[in-house]
Amino acid sequence: MTTSGPLVIGATGGSGTRVVARLARHAGYDLGRNLNSAEDALEFYSFHDKWINRFVSAERAGNTLSQSDAKQMESEFQSVLERHCPEAMRKERRWGWKAPRSIYLLSFLMGQFPDLKFIHVLRDGRDMAVSPNQNQLRKHAAAVLNWRERLFCSAPERAMLLWDQVNLHAAEFGGSKPHENYLRVRFEDLCGKPVETTAQIVNFLGARVDPESIASAEISPPPTLQRWRKCPPSLIAKLERVGADSLRKFGYLT
Repeated sequence: MTTSGPLVIGATGGSGTRVVARLARHAGYDLGRNLNSAEDALEFYSFHDKWINRFVSAERAGNTLSQSDAKQMESEFQSVLERHCPEAMRKERRWGWKAPRSIYLLSFLMGQFPDLKFIHVLRDGRDMAVSPNQNQLRKHAAAVLNWRERLFCSAPERAMLLWDQVNLHAAEFGGSKPHENYLRVRFEDLCGKPVETTAQIVNFLGARVDPESIASAEISPPPTLQRWRKCPPSLIAKLERVGADSLRKFGYLT
């Protein structure tokens, strides 16, 4: 176990985590150096490929990993952390990582770090369902969706179901934790209320920085925001039916 808890930024893919990572850097967090073009921490990539489906499948069945698997998973996680940010460095700074798929392992991460700070980034599931970025669906549908959903639903419906189930699970688990451990942020609020939402994030991070200047420098709504509105009404109706509960819970449907 390391001596200080990290900041972790997670989401379903394409939700807008990059801008949140940039806000966290302004708040004084070191999020690593080995990053891809989306600023994801690359040291976690293979770890996620190996363990997410095993962990999620066990968790959703109401089980836990076998003792040997759990021990191996923790050992490999500690090795990843050491490559990402050596333990000696963790004692000297605020640190963490942005790796969207961390959202699948939230309960594991909270178990490793009782003082972890997790920012759960959300974007409208209708936008997500029609996004060209479906890497998480390709990698993790087998663990998250049942066979009927995988076999009989269209690709956009499967993407909506994944968004629905992953985000609801994270919200339920994160919502059971103290406010200093978990924050949920909607990408639409970052774009529509940038100063207010940036202030919420930097307050969560305990940083004394000016949210107005940071928001002005880092937040610019992308042209893809609300791309779902250009879809055929029949597709929108299907997506809203499939994701109705979560779309309402997260304020996207009334």
